[in-house]
Amino acid sequence: MSSGQGSISPTDLDQAKVLLARVAAVFDQRVVGQEPLRTALVSSLICGGHILLESVPGLAKTTAAETLAAAVGGSFHRIQCTPDLMPNDIVGTQIYNYGTGSFTTQLGPVHANLVLLDEINRSSAKTQSAMLEAMQERQTSIGGVEYPLPDPFMVLATQNPIEEEGTYVLPEAQMDRFLMKEVLTYPAANYEVEILERISSGRQSAPITVQPISLDDVRFLQRLVDDVYVDASIKRYIVDVINTSRFSGPRPIQGLSTHIRVGASPRGSIALMRVAQALAIQAGRSFVIPDDVKAVRYSVLRHRLVRTFDALANNVQPEQLIDAIFDAVPTP
Repeated sequence: MSSGQGSISPTDLDQAKVLLARVAAVFDQRVVGQEPLRTALVSSLICGGHILLESVPGLAKTTAAETLAAAVGGSFHRIQCTPDLMPNDIVGTQIYNYGTGSFTTQLGPVHANLVLLDEINRSSAKTQSAMLEAMQERQTSIGGVEYPLPDPFMVLATQNPIEEEGTYVLPEAQMDRFLMKEVLTYPAANYEVEILERISSGRQSAPITVQPISLDDVRFLQRLVDDVYVDASIKRYIVDVINTSRFSGPRPIQGLSTHIRVGASPRGSIALMRVAQALAIQAGRSFVIPDDVKAVRYSVLRHRLVRTFDALANNVQPEQLIDAIFDAVPTP
């Protein structure tokens, strides 16, 4: 396939539909509702990116991450982040063997296809920097030797917006490395009733019956995403949106600088295009439309806009600013 040319055959699209339906079936067996969450997780996976999940406790962040791992036949490790967690606990370490007088390398839990970092904001800055190398470089360094991470590799991090005591705020550089940030909300009443029904009947803990997709299937879906066609007008639209967040663009927004201190970086442009391509594949298309870009705007940009003190004090939400930016940019 030639990258980005949209030369995806109907057969490939049909195969992608079957594979994605199997992933959806696993989710339906474990997670009630939360369709935007499933879309975000699958999009991050087939884009080859990482995702940050945020919500108050009890909204199935960990369950959703474990369900995605169950839907993919790869290795999965969970790391519970705590203030005393050290980089070696994540990437691995060298162990001295007194019998042979030599060191052996023991790889850490980050060496897996899917890694769940539970409550990432409870780990120290030193530990977060070790994860930064793993997420960006797709490798770890142990004793001066570089060890590549498995392919595919995806980090699913969770954080709790309350209980700030004993937490370390993620720096902007690390936040920018996450392809998407999904904020979970409370389930609707009918979904919560369904959760209780599943638990009381035992269905929630029943073994998953759907056959997971293989790592080769994931790589196939990632290649399809690479080949989704993005027209020049769509690319220009994405760039105009990002530039508007930096107080320029075709129609600069008066007074935006009072709410935004730093706009989105070029990594935001790339993320908008990549996730829109993933959304097109999930919709059965080989090309991106403007609605794909609009549909992912919150997940891609909410953690890339650095708000001013005034915006924080007045509780101006990132989603409000994102809507204002998209309203100002003409749709192609």
